[in-house]
Amino acid sequence: MAKCGTSLSCYHGILHHQHRRLWRVRKPQKLRISSDHSCFEVRGVSYRPPGTQNNILNEVSLSLPEKSFGLIYGRSGSGKTTLLQLIAGLSAPTSGSICIQRYGSDNRPSHPSEILSPEKVGIVFQFPERYFLADTLLEEITFGWPRENASLTFREKLAFQLQLAFNSVGLNGISLDVDPHSLSGGFKRRLALAIQLVQTPDLLLLDEPLAGLDWKARADVAKLLKHLKKSLTILVVSHDLRELSPLVDKSWKMEKGGVLKEEPLPVYSDKLSFL
Repeated sequence: MAKCGTSLSCYHGILHHQHRRLWRVRKPQKLRISSDHSCFEVRGVSYRPPGTQNNILNEVSLSLPEKSFGLIYGRSGSGKTTLLQLIAGLSAPTSGSICIQRYGSDNRPSHPSEILSPEKVGIVFQFPERYFLADTLLEEITFGWPRENASLTFREKLAFQLQLAFNSVGLNGISLDVDPHSLSGGFKRRLALAIQLVQTPDLLLLDEPLAGLDWKARADVAKLLKHLKKSLTILVVSHDLRELSPLVDKSWKMEKGGVLKEEPLPVYSDKLSFL
């Protein structure tokens, strides 16, 4: 991978002047949103791992309007991360469905529901920095994309999407040559988010996005999520209710036996100033 020693803006030059094979970005597949509103919905989903007798999730249902921030909390091992994996398409539900439903002004379905495609979902797992494999930011953010000869138009589009993703998470001033492992904890989380945002998802799933960070990094990531919720539907699994509660539009508690119930978060009298 070529190195420029400068920030993302130099990548345009690399794309124009180097004759090499590039990673292909997934083609955006934006939802066809009605004039009223759409919701991401989980409908009666149960999950039993293959070869086992007991369900991890039982008749889980939720509805989250577009460009809303949803949070799922509950005890460790209750099935929260498993639900995210099902939504992302990494496993298939034993029963139930995961879809997009459009509603009219009367709050009734205006079109048939659409099965949620994994291509429209981005997911950031807990401690994503543990899975960084490349030696530079540019290699990390393009790692795993299928190789293909790319036209000039495609290279320009790729550069534009990279620029948007880096700008949106505050990485635009960092050299693309930097080893991602050398970044601070907060900037590693920013990079993990950028890797998903460059794919232009409609739904972003985050598993414990504040875990393992110091107070400054936690505040920075929370601010970033506040910015991202303006243009994305975000569903988070977290134990960090106090920091995230100002962002939350809807919340659910995962209870023992994989049962999900819509439940408001506790009310905190001391509001966090960084939000």
